[in-house]
Amino acid sequence: MSLSRAEYLIEKLISNKLSGEELSELLDGVSNENDQQHYSEILEIYFNRLVEQNDENEKPESNK
Repeated sequence: MSLSRAEYLIEKLISNKLSGEELSELLDGVSNENDQQHYSEILEIYFNRLVEQNDENEKPESNK
């Protein structure tokens, strides 16, 4: 599955590999009313994954 441009930019941001030009493009996207929903959905998915991972890490280990 190919990433949308918004997904690509967010992945680069998260991995701290975003160029200055890409950062400008990302900021333009989140400022644009037509694109805000798409960016919001992508970020919500990402943060939900983080919460799930955190929840899994906090589960007590079962007795062995």
